Amino acid sequence: MKLIVGLGNPGPRYADSRHNIGFMVVDALAATWKVAADVYERNYEALLGSAQRGGEKVLLLKPQTYMNLSGRSVAAAWRFYKLTLEDVLVIYDDMDLPVGKLRVRASGSAGGHNGMSDVIRHLSSDRIARIRVGIGRQGGADAADYVTSSFRPGEKETIRESVTAAAGAAECWLTRGVTAAMNEFNKQSDEKRGDGSRGDGSDGDASRGDASRGDSSSP
Repeated sequence: MKLIVGLGNPGPRYADSRHNIGFMVVDALAATWKVAADVYERNYEALLGSAQRGGEKVLLLKPQTYMNLSGRSVAAAWRFYKLTLEDVLVIYDDMDLPVGKLRVRASGSAGGHNGMSDVIRHLSSDRIARIRVGIGRQGGADAADYVTSSFRPGEKETIRESVTAAAGAAECWLTRGVTAAMNEFNKQSDEKRGDGSRGDGSDGDASRGDASRGDSSSP
């Protein structure tokens, strides 16, 4: 069994916000697989869906705890199903990547993302595969306001493409493993943007000290 987690904030107020890119990717996977990912499971405090892929059950999880408490939800499902760390993939937004750029990694710090930091804390390890989707950064803007804002009209097509690409990376992780997903989708993202960044996911995920990132933990 595998667990794919999309991070975000619950409720219509945040539905189209930059911070909810993880939810968007999980919804894209659910649509592709023709399953629902909207059944509330009280034990995990999350919306849940499931599908059979390649003979294996895959759970789709969208924590409803608000971003800063995401780890509580993820850990509850992880423990219940007796999963290993290698069975988990987390998808979330990253302000330190340009809008739409992807980075797949097998492990590493939370890079200042409070939702991922809480997942790492609850699972007691940073050896968790993740897909980060760039949402950009607006100079001078309050981080909390920025991440809970909607994408600008000129960004929406890029985000649609990146959500599709991130869903493809998640499927690659399922079928071929995290190394294959890193090699294929990091390189693809670099080439699409025409930059020379390394395709191994090593950039932009160090401990940057930007813990003030405005991850919403209350309505």
